[in-house]
Amino acid sequence: MKLTKTLLATTALTVAAGAVAAEEMTIVSWGGAYTKSQKNAYHDPYSAKSGVTIINDDSSAEAVAKLRAMDEAGNVTWDVVDVVAADAIRLCDEGLAMEIDPDTMLAPAPDGTSAADDFGDLLVSECFIPQIVYSTTFGYRTDLVGDNPPSEICSIFDLDAYPGKRSLEKRPINNMEWALLCDGVAKDDVYDVLATSEGQDQALAKLGTIKDSVVWWSAGADTPQLLADGEIVMGSTYNGRLFSVIEEQNQPVAMLWDAQVFDLDGWIIPAGLSDERKARALDYIYFATDTQRLADQAKWISYGPARASSAPLVGQHADLGIDMAPHMPTDPNNAQNTFLYNYEFWADYRDDIDAKFQAWLAK
Repeated sequence: MKLTKTLLATTALTVAAGAVAAEEMTIVSWGGAYTKSQKNAYHDPYSAKSGVTIINDDSSAEAVAKLRAMDEAGNVTWDVVDVVAADAIRLCDEGLAMEIDPDTMLAPAPDGTSAADDFGDLLVSECFIPQIVYSTTFGYRTDLVGDNPPSEICSIFDLDAYPGKRSLEKRPINNMEWALLCDGVAKDDVYDVLATSEGQDQALAKLGTIKDSVVWWSAGADTPQLLADGEIVMGSTYNGRLFSVIEEQNQPVAMLWDAQVFDLDGWIIPAGLSDERKARALDYIYFATDTQRLADQAKWISYGPARASSAPLVGQHADLGIDMAPHMPTDPNNAQNTFLYNYEFWADYRDDIDAKFQAWLAK
């Protein structure tokens, strides 16, 4: 906190003279139930403490492309950006995100454990501060699957047992892995296979068996809405989105946890901010990633907090009064067969496989 206080002190006069710019910051995230959880756990308490008005922008799905364009134009308008770990690695490698020293820029745990030790192996990039462990998995309409609800991931490719539309994200990540798993590739070999042109073709060929029955989504809210409207029989999205449609909206939807893909989501601060904006962003990050704040987010969404010290503080849903631990992707009952996302693979291969995937979609 010493660094952020020093930066804030040295820019106090500039901030005071900066009027609106000094009183506002733009935080980029994913929208929907996720941004709501951040607003309740982080944004509103921070604004009450600091007087800073937070402007929410739901552009995280396009964060890499937009930050590249902002950097090229010399006009970065975002202050703090929520991204998945693989995107954080790419942005860090490209010099578009500033490096974070966890032991000087992040709060220690209540017992004095350093932030670096508290986050542990989840600090996968020098520019990335993880918030949550989440998973991408499937929801399905309980009233559309008859007496044989799906129990394993390859049900997605079984049009005979589960006819109807299904939704998949309009990007290769996760879809390619699931396709290879369901085409007989061993879990431990998936990324070795996917690193080859032949393996990529194999994954696309498997996806091609259901392509005509797929609704492709870009926003995390799409699949829950499609499920609520009965337009699809099953579809992929983030587990927190499914929790919302099941528990908060009481829709006839259930979760398919098999081969859920664990991933990390967290903050980066764009490189090249002015001193006063950097100081404000660091002050927010220090506040929003402490032990209690990360535990508080779990009151509104079923994502596991990234700090070890936060996990014991996870309690009940703020509105529903139900215990949240059983709804976390990390719960032992839900994590019997998980697939671990390979951050470095996608940081290295994302652009090339993206291009190949989008060309395949357009055929």
